[in-house]
Amino acid sequence: MSQPQKIAVIGGGSWATAIVKMLCENVDGVWWWMRNEETILHIQKHGHNPNYISAAELQKEKLNISSDLNAIVSEADTLVLAVPSAFLKQTLAQLHTDIKDKFIISAIKGIIPENNTIVGDFFHNQYKIPYSNIGVVTGPCHAEEVALERLSYLTVACEDVEKAQRFSDQISCRYIKTNVSEDIFGTEIAAVLKNVIAIASGICHSLGYGDNYQAVLVSNAIREIKRFVDVAHPIKRDIKESAYLGDLLVTAYSQFSRNRTFGNMIGKGYSVRSAQLEMNMIAEGYYAVKCIKEINEKYGVSMPITEAVYHILYEKISPVIEMRLLSDQLN
Repeated sequence: MSQPQKIAVIGGGSWATAIVKMLCENVDGVWWWMRNEETILHIQKHGHNPNYISAAELQKEKLNISSDLNAIVSEADTLVLAVPSAFLKQTLAQLHTDIKDKFIISAIKGIIPENNTIVGDFFHNQYKIPYSNIGVVTGPCHAEEVALERLSYLTVACEDVEKAQRFSDQISCRYIKTNVSEDIFGTEIAAVLKNVIAIASGICHSLGYGDNYQAVLVSNAIREIKRFVDVAHPIKRDIKESAYLGDLLVTAYSQFSRNRTFGNMIGKGYSVRSAQLEMNMIAEGYYAVKCIKEINEKYGVSMPITEAVYHILYEKISPVIEMRLLSDQLN
């Protein structure tokens, strides 16, 4: 594949906005699809997204924004997907442009709930895109800190490392450093699981568990992630690398973590619905924990933290009781 000249970002949320900001540092033009016409007009006039990380200054003269998905996709060689996994199929239902020869980058940290597949598998199975043309962008990195131009690190994973390097060069800038990896499956699954762990972290925080307990929770969590990814996709990997451990740490501890905030609200007694409405953002871990539990019925991996979060969110077990039971399983 030749060097991509045109990159399209699909999505209008925080991560989409952050990726657009990064790309504008290096490329002459970015194609950007979002649904809301009013938001499009605001960005074109003022150079920032009024709904998500509004502090991010966007180079509006480089942006080609439209609510016409097919027009945006047809212009691009590379598509960066940054919509919530629960709504990906709904978003792509309006797509009639052939994408089988495009380079697909997933910035989605979730599982497609209709068939319990990670995003890479979804594009391979649904659109016949070879895995060598599918990439994943993972942290540790919060969109809010990109907006503030604080030094952050990203990993771009693809079976074709040259393509991963090419895209990583396009998002690297003075406040973004990048690494590349061949492990698209492990990095994507770990990114899904860290959101589930962050919900557990938020629940524990709201219940009064302190830093000592949180440290034990997270150290157990990285082992839980390793057990699962090693069974789901058994290759040699170092779970201590920033794409795995670093991404877990920032999501479990950061004030910017949507999943931790969601868990904090659940621990305080909010219902799932009321927490979602008040946040006005998607906590991917809510959808992911159900998918992971169903997938794990085949693997049988020991996942006590994931099980605890599932019990609280889907079986409405008291967070106080469930976290007390979990504490007896950690070490």
